[in-house]
Amino acid sequence: MTLRALHDVPAPAKLNLFLHVVGRRADGYHLLQSVFVLIDWADTLHFERRADGCLQRHDLGTALPADDLSLAAARRLQAESGSTLGADISIDKRVPWAAGLGGGSSDAASTLLALNRLWGLGWSRERLMELALRIGADVPFFIGGHNAFVEGIGEQLTPIAVPRQWFAVVKPGAGLATQDIFKHPALVRDTPAAILSGFLADAAKLAYSANESANEGARVKTPAYGRNDLQPPAEDCCPEVAQAAQWIAKHFGNSRMTGSGSAVFARNGMDDQPLVTWPAEALSPGWVGRMCRSLDRHPLRDWAG
Repeated sequence: MTLRALHDVPAPAKLNLFLHVVGRRADGYHLLQSVFVLIDWADTLHFERRADGCLQRHDLGTALPADDLSLAAARRLQAESGSTLGADISIDKRVPWAAGLGGGSSDAASTLLALNRLWGLGWSRERLMELALRIGADVPFFIGGHNAFVEGIGEQLTPIAVPRQWFAVVKPGAGLATQDIFKHPALVRDTPAAILSGFLADAAKLAYSANESANEGARVKTPAYGRNDLQPPAEDCCPEVAQAAQWIAKHFGNSRMTGSGSAVFARNGMDDQPLVTWPAEALSPGWVGRMCRSLDRHPLRDWAG
C-alpha cells in the first residue's frame, strides 16, 4: 500500500546541559562540547504527499520565515534522492524560535525522517545524518535519536544515558541570533576540553541529590557540570536573558541558558512529579515557560535503520 500522508509527527526540543567552546577551526567554525537532552516540548508536523514535485509549507500557528529549515531539508532530500515527489508540510509551531532549544533543527530532522518514509526512499540513518549536517549543525542530533555527548561543530555524537528529570524552561520575549553571540568579543573560546566521565559522575551525583532533596521537600542547588560559555555574551547582548535566569533561580534554586539562548532552564527533580511546582508569579509580558520532562529517546527513533 502506498503511503500518502503522515500526521502528528513530533519534533521535540532539546536542552544543552552545558556548552563549552574549546577552540576554533581554520574556517572560523567554533569547536564545542556539550550534552544535548531531548525534552517533551515539541512542534507537531503533518505531511501530505504530492505527485507534482512541489514543496509547500503551511503554518498552523505561529508564522515562520518564508524559507525555514523544514523546507530546506525537504529540498535537499528531494535533490539528493532524485525523487519526483513533493509534499505539503503543515507545522503547528509550539517551541519558541531564537531560543537555543533547537526547534528549527528538530523540524528539519523530523521532515527528513518523515519524507524518507513518505517518498519510500529507504535511506539509512547514517545517510540521513550526513545530509542533515549540511542543513544545520544541530540537525544530526535529532536524526540520531538519543541524548548525546556532542563535540566538534555538532557532528560528533556519543549516545549517553541521562537520568530522566524535570526542567523548568523560560523563554523571554527577546530572541538572539546565534552568529551575534559567536562574534561577541567577550566569548571565551579556550575552555579546557571536558571528558565524558566527568559529566557522567555529575549525573550520578544529581540522582543522589534529587533523592535527598525530595526527602527535604525544599529547593536545592543540584550539581550542574560545567557552564554555558555563550551565556555571558548573550546576557550582554540581551538583558532579558539575565532577567529570566534570575527569575528561574529565584523559584527553582538553579539556572542556566541553553544553546545560544535566549531560553533558560532549571533542573527540578527526578521523580514522577517535579520537585517544585510552577510558581504563581506571572511571567513578564511576552515571556513563555513550562515544565518539561526529559526524554530517553526521540519519538521517531525507529523511523530509520
